Amino acid sequence: MARIGIIGSGFAGVAVATELLRNGHRDIRLWERGDDLGGVWRDNTYPGAACDVPSPFYSFSFAPWRGWSRRYAGQREILRYLRAVAEREGVAERVRLRTTVESATWDADAAAWLVEFDDGATETVDILITAVGQLSTPVIPDLDGAADFAGRSFHTARWPEGFDPAGREIAVIGSAATAVQLVPAIAETAARVHVLQRSPNYIWWKPDGGYAPWYRPWSRLERPFFRWLGEQFSRAIEEGSIAAKISRGVTQWQLKRQVKDAALRRALTPEYPIGCKRILFSNDFYPALQRPNVELVTERIERLEPDGVRLADGRLLRADTVVYATGFAAQSFLHGIRITGSGGEDLHDRWSDGARAHRGMYVPGFPNLVVMYGPNTNLGGSSILLMLEAQAAHARRVVDRLVATGARSVQPTVVAEARWDAEVQGALASTAWSSCGNWYRHPVSQRITSNWPGGPTSYVRVMRGLDPAEFAWNGPPVPAG
Repeated sequence: MARIGIIGSGFAGVAVATELLRNGHRDIRLWERGDDLGGVWRDNTYPGAACDVPSPFYSFSFAPWRGWSRRYAGQREILRYLRAVAEREGVAERVRLRTTVESATWDADAAAWLVEFDDGATETVDILITAVGQLSTPVIPDLDGAADFAGRSFHTARWPEGFDPAGREIAVIGSAATAVQLVPAIAETAARVHVLQRSPNYIWWKPDGGYAPWYRPWSRLERPFFRWLGEQFSRAIEEGSIAAKISRGVTQWQLKRQVKDAALRRALTPEYPIGCKRILFSNDFYPALQRPNVELVTERIERLEPDGVRLADGRLLRADTVVYATGFAAQSFLHGIRITGSGGEDLHDRWSDGARAHRGMYVPGFPNLVVMYGPNTNLGGSSILLMLEAQAAHARRVVDRLVATGARSVQPTVVAEARWDAEVQGALASTAWSSCGNWYRHPVSQRITSNWPGGPTSYVRVMRGLDPAEFAWNGPPVPAG
C-alpha cells in the first residue's frame, strides 16, 4: 500500500483525499499550515466574502448539500460545507494542522519523497500530492512610504479577527473580484471609503437570493442549469463570439442601469475585450460607489503617508486604514515550497518561464508527484470543483496502476507533456486572455499558465480513463543473483 502525502486541505485536498479513500487507499495524511482545514475559505474572512458560482454548483457532485441558505453562499457557509464533507469522508481525521511543508526531495534509491517541515521534522511518502491552489499567497504592492503609514494596513485574505470598519476612513487599494464584495459590505458603516481603481472591470448581474426553508433540499436541482450556463459563459473568452457579445451587452446594461452619472460610468467602462480579465458578478458594487461616503479614485498612487494615500496629482486621501484588495501570486505555483526532483532539479527553476505540466498535473523529472489545480487548470467561468474532481479521479487511476503493477515510480514522458502543452497553448492563443495584461499570464514569458482554454466539460472529457503510454513506469528492482 502506497504512503500518500497531501499538502493542503482546501477543496482540492479534500477532493483527492476523498477519491483515494473511497477506492481503498488508506495510508493518507494531509499537511495543513493553518489552524483548521479549509484553504482559501478559511483564510478569506473579510466582510462580504462569498463565491461567485452558485452554491448548488460550487459543491462536490458526490456530496450535494441540502442546507444552502441562499444561491450564492457566503464564506462561513462554504467553510461549514467543506468541513462537513471532510468529516463524513474520513478526511478530517487525517489532517495534521499547523504543519508547514518547506521542502520535498525525491530520493531515487528509495523511490520516495522526503518531506521536510518548518520545525525541522521530516517524513517519507511514496506519492506526493500538492493541493495548495493558485490563489493562496496574497500579493501586497511595494508602495513608497508603506512603512510610514500610521494606521492599520492588511490584505483582505488576512482580515484581522474582530476588526470593525464602522466609523473608519478606509482606503481600499484594488477594485476587482474581492473589492466588489468588500466595498458594499463596509460602506454601510464606514465613515469614508476610497476605492482606488487601476482599471475597470466587466460586471455581470448576479442572480442571488435567499432560499426558503422548504426549497433548500431542492436547490440541488439547479445544478444542471448552472453547469450549462457555465459552459456558455466560458465561451465569452472567444473574441467576437456570440457569447462574448451577449456578455458584453449584459455588463453594459448593468452599468447603464445602475450608474446614471456619465462621468462615473466612463470611469467604470473597460477598454479591453470582455473576457480578457476576470468577469465579475455583483448587484451592489455600483450602487455602493454612489453612496455619499464612497469615492472611486482613478488617479495613480504616488505613495503612502502617515495620514493616508498621496495621489500622483498631489491630493491626499485621508485614511486610518488601508486594505489591500490586490489579489494573489497566481503565477507562483507552489509558492514557498521547494520541490527537488530527479538529478537535484528545482521545480521552480523548471518553471522559471511559466509553469507547465502534463494534463495540468504531472511533470517529467518529478516522479510520483501530482499537482492538483496546477498549470492551465483554472477557469474563466463555471465551477472549479468539476476540474478538481476530474483531476482527483485521474490521480487515483495513476496510483491504482502504480500499486497494482508494483512499479516504484511514475512520471509523464517528455513527449506527452510537450504535446499536451502545445495543444493547450495553441488553443489559448485565440482567446481574449492573450490580448491584454492579466494575472493569467507569466510576467516575463507572457505564457498563459493559469487557465484552461474552455469550460470544464472539455477538460473532464479528456481526463477520462488513463493512457499508460503517456507515462514512464519504473518497475520494481530485479532481485540480485
